[in-house]
Amino acid sequence: MKKWVIGIIVVVVVVLFVLLMNLGSVIKTAVNTYGPDITKTEVHLSDVNVSLLSARAEIRGLSIGNPPDFRSPKAVEVGSVYLDVDEKSLMRDTIIIDRIEVVAPHITYEKRSGTDNFQTILNNIKQQTAHEKASGEKPEATAEKGTGKKLIIRDFVVRDGKVTLARVAPGGREITASLPDIHLTDIGQKDNGATPAEAARQIVAALYEKISGSAVTDALNTQRKKLETEVGKADEELQKRAQDLEGKLKGLLGK
Repeated sequence: MKKWVIGIIVVVVVVLFVLLMNLGSVIKTAVNTYGPDITKTEVHLSDVNVSLLSARAEIRGLSIGNPPDFRSPKAVEVGSVYLDVDEKSLMRDTIIIDRIEVVAPHITYEKRSGTDNFQTILNNIKQQTAHEKASGEKPEATAEKGTGKKLIIRDFVVRDGKVTLARVAPGGREITASLPDIHLTDIGQKDNGATPAEAARQIVAALYEKISGSAVTDALNTQRKKLETEVGKADEELQKRAQDLEGKLKGLLGK
């Protein structure tokens, strides 16, 4: 093998190693910097742990805030998100992510003034994608403008999620339902890569479809009615006891 070929291989290996070494900070910076621009809400990522051997990353402590005028502070909280990245694609304009797996997200669903928090977030994302198409600008995938990347996501999975109504339930108890699992494939494949905003639009649209679907809304409404009935019966029992006690007191006082 010629020395120049060996030299190219060494350079490629070194570049990949450097990219993987910095992958965690790149992901964290991209999410914390570009995320709020997409959703128009607070987005925070605490930590990213990257395996250099497999190019597998674990995102920890991801949260998405609610838009203004909603009472609950957060719309989504996730303990762990796992990413399998095609490390060779890191040097290209389009990054290929083989799999993203979102584990046990906690969704807070809040209705307000004829809309809800996820419809509002989805509309914000649609405005961002429309702006990108109109202006022809590349997204800021890192903190430095002009280093935009596109994405292809082979598999996107959400599992073991929970949806909670953002309201004080009767008796102070939570009203919750299981979130049906989500599986999307080949995000960005058709257009040779999607911007982060476009990828987010497809993901949040699929999430909102599950949240607002009958499987979730029926379960939430059933729990709400059950709790209201239980609290109503408890109130009736308290009133009855109060009346009985009042009658006994009057008897003792000779009234």
